[in-house]
This record gives sequence, C-alpha cells and structure tokens, in this order.
Amino acid sequence: MDLAEAQALPREGMEFDVVIVGAGPAGLAAAIRLKQKDPDLAVVVVEKGSEVGAHILSGAVIDPIGLDRLLPDWRDDESAPIKTAVTDDHFLVLGPAGGIRLPNFLMPPLMSNHGNYIVSLGNVCRWLATKAEALGVEIYPGFTAAEVLYGDKGEVIGVATGDMGIAKDNSVKDGFTRGMELKAKYTLFAEGARGHLTKTLIKKFHLDEGREPPKFGIGIKELWQVTPKNHKLGLVQHSFGWPLDGRTGGGSFLYHLEDNLVAVGFVVHLNYRNPTLSPFDEFQRFKTHPMIRTTFEGGKRLSYGARAITEGGWQSVPKLSFPGGALIGCAAGFVNVPRIKGSHNAVLSGIQAADQIVTALKEGRMNDELRDYEAGWRFSAIGRDLRKVRNVKPLWSKFGTWIGIGLGGLDMWTNDLFGFSIFGTLRHGKPDHATLEPLSAVKPIVYPKPDGVVSFDKLSSVFLASTNHEEDQPAHLRLTDASIPTAKNLPMYGEPARLYCPAGVYEVVYGQESTKSDPRFVINAQNCVHCKTCDIKDPSQNITWVTPEGGGGPNYPNM
Repeated sequence: MDLAEAQALPREGMEFDVVIVGAGPAGLAAAIRLKQKDPDLAVVVVEKGSEVGAHILSGAVIDPIGLDRLLPDWRDDESAPIKTAVTDDHFLVLGPAGGIRLPNFLMPPLMSNHGNYIVSLGNVCRWLATKAEALGVEIYPGFTAAEVLYGDKGEVIGVATGDMGIAKDNSVKDGFTRGMELKAKYTLFAEGARGHLTKTLIKKFHLDEGREPPKFGIGIKELWQVTPKNHKLGLVQHSFGWPLDGRTGGGSFLYHLEDNLVAVGFVVHLNYRNPTLSPFDEFQRFKTHPMIRTTFEGGKRLSYGARAITEGGWQSVPKLSFPGGALIGCAAGFVNVPRIKGSHNAVLSGIQAADQIVTALKEGRMNDELRDYEAGWRFSAIGRDLRKVRNVKPLWSKFGTWIGIGLGGLDMWTNDLFGFSIFGTLRHGKPDHATLEPLSAVKPIVYPKPDGVVSFDKLSSVFLASTNHEEDQPAHLRLTDASIPTAKNLPMYGEPARLYCPAGVYEVVYGQESTKSDPRFVINAQNCVHCKTCDIKDPSQNITWVTPEGGGGPNYPNM
C-alpha cells in the first residue's frame, strides 16, 4: 500500500462539544472554565508534546490576575507550583565593561513586579492539567493537531491528528496508523506563537486584514542551579544594552526561584538587520558580562530551550473569531512586550472565549462565529494591558535602543497617568523577514568561543533540551524551493538560518571547504526545539514549520 492509498483510508472520529488545540495556559484555562460553567460539556485538549509542559518555555514571572479569576483559591492549594513571590526588582543598563541600575521610581508603575510570582510555566501547566482532568476534561498529550476540518459552508468543525508511521521517503511503515478526527461544535486554537494551524486559519479567513504585520522575538533560556551565596530568592532582574548594538532590540532576564535555581534568558527582537547576528551567541556572550557572570560561577546548567515570542501587541492582534472557532493566548498575540509577560492574558483570553462558547451552546448555536469574544477583548483587562504599551515596540524599532526606550518609557507614563499617548497609535512597518540587510552593507559579527563555564556551544545546549524526533519520518521543516538557500540566501545574506536557529538545525556544507565550492543546505530536523524562528525570519519565506509525529520535539522538565 502506497502513501496515497493509506491516506485515503477513513479516519476514526470522536465528537465533543469543544476541542482545544494546545495545553498551555490559554488552552487549559479555557478547558477549566468550560467545565466550571457547565460540567456536562464534553471537552478535549490535544497537546503535541510528549506530556503537558514538555513544550512549554517561558521566563517566567506571572501576574496572577488570570489565576485569581480562574481559580480564586489557588493560594490555599499546597500543590500549586507558585511559591516564589517577587521580593526585589532590578533594571540594568549594560555596557561592554560595566553598567548601571536604573532607580525603580523612574519605571512606569505597570513595570513593577511586586505582587507577581516567579515560576516554571511548564510546572504551572502540569498543575492546571490536573485541575482540568479533575473536572472531567480529556487531555491527549503526544497527539499533534495536524489539519483543520471544515464543514460544507467552510466553517471549522474540528481538527484531525497526524498520521503515524510514515517513513522519511514517504513510504508506509509497518504499523501505519491513520490520524483521528476530533469534531466539535467549537474549536479553540491555543498553539502559541506562530502556530502551524493558526497560520492557515489567518490566511483562510483573512483574520489579519486591517492589522499591522505580526512581530516576534526569540527567547532563549537556561535554568541553572547556583551556589547559595549567589542566590537571592525572589529577585527579578532585567537588562538591556550590551551585547546588542543600539539598532538591535532585545534584553535579558534573571529570575531567582526556590532551591537555588536561577532562570536566565535573552530575547532578541526578530526585526534585527545584521544577517551575521546569532541570537544564541548573543545570549552566551551576555552571560560573560562582569555584572552577570558572578551569578553563575560555581553553578550548574540544568536545562536549555528556545521559543518565539509574539511582540506585535495591540496593533497586530488578528481578528480572533471565525465560523466554528477562535484564537486564544499567544496564538492571538497577547504578550505585553515591555513587561515580558503573556501568561496572564493567555489565561484571561481562555476564560473569555469559554464564557462565549457556553453562552452560544445554551442558545442552541454551534459552529458559528463567536463575535462577542472578538468584540470584547479590547475593552477587557487584556486590552487595557496591551493598549498602554502599544507604542513601545514601534518606538524601539524606529529610534533604536537608547532613544526608543526613553520615548517608550515616557509613553507608558503618559498612558498610565493621563490615559492617552502623545504618539497616538504607531505602526510597526515591515514584517520581521523583510528587515535583513545584505552582507555587503553590514559589519560581520565575530563571536568569542564558549568558555565551557558560563558560555556554551549549540550542540551541548540542545542536548539539555532532551529534544527527540522519530528519525525515519518526513521532515517537519519544509522548503518551498530547495534551491533558494544556496542560490539566493547564501550569497546575499550568508544564509542566516544557520545563525538565527538556536538549535543547530541548519547548516551549509561545502564540497571543498577551502574554496567554498558546491554548497549544500542541510537540515538536521532531529535537533529542532520547535521555536518557529525559521518560519518567521527566513528572508525568502521559504521555510515552513509543520507538525512532526506526536510527542516529537523538546522534553522540558521545568522550563
């Protein structure tokens, strides 16, 4: 039996009231809220990770506003993995050899982290999953939602999980299993930033019409166990400046959790211009700064990972509702960039979408558009959160770090004090894939070799992500035109995929290294940590990330 015959076989199906794609904060919050409001609803969550939390990566300092609304008694729950309240807030400006701490009184009030908590978001999601299952929600980890199902009128009627048992050469292996159809009256997409199915929905239903282009950053994170003398429980520290130049947006975070753990991360805005920039190497270089390095000396690196972050905010959020479903969480783009927070808005969006679904089902509706969800979010706590910071990213992009951050801070103050912006609502301009300058226009960046003490190479880092994919399966990183990487991207940009990927997935290999002859573009899909950066930043928009077999990808224990 060939592949065409195998995929012509009928799929088994199951029917639910609501199908939710993605077991992150938004998806799990929606599932919990649905069962809270109507215990008789049949709700299922499909999760592509091997377990809930396996693909979750975030800083994370969480604003508890969402949890307070979803589970008001969470503080009395001994099982809640939310223990470390923020005790101190530091904002640093770094130069090559030193830096200064900004006085907290200069920071707009919404930038304060007091009242927030430092957590492993992966562990928070595992805990939320237990709450959802206790209410009767079915959760299927290890199953990828690979296809959107449509009805006769073009409405969304559910999703299909991916087929299992297809070889790399597209032949059918023994044990081939057809995916399942999970049909629903409403389907919520909570795939996170740059979701594979979300992209297809935005295109099909023109959800981005009249919106600014989506904007993204790449966040790279490590978890360390540091020596007790270098640990300060509850400390939250952010920085901007070195090692990035004044034209490149980004910054760092250090969060001191319990048990001498420190989460350290670095965000690079993906509208950067220099094609020789490597976000991974900028992160490693950052840790060598004299104001940062001392925290990690004598410590042990435990985990590593990376994930794209939505940064477009207020201007870039697409239309959220369409016939049969809606976008929630980071699939919708609800991250507050200057706060580096999105989980609170993810939870709130899950609650809002669930409330609208319950109302619709009680009215006897199904597979129609949840118009009140789309109409209401800008006037909710989510909208109030994002509107105040809507110009920070455009100002940073237009004027660079030093002037842009100053103007962004002024804008946040005027929004907070007077409820308006002197800038109105600024536009983002180019999409991130269109911002690279050619090699001929830039000064190449030369990175120091890792020291193996606080800075490391990509392959040893990817090892800590415990990423794994079935080797004999079709590549989940697909090229529209296989000639573009070496024929176009290599001579013009030096093929930036080999640098913007934080996992060593992409390489250019030469037949004769000395003469740089016969270049070949190699995709090491096994290394992929599902960050989606390639899908976003490739200047030719030639790389498409699709779902691999269920359970493939990173296995983060506590990121």
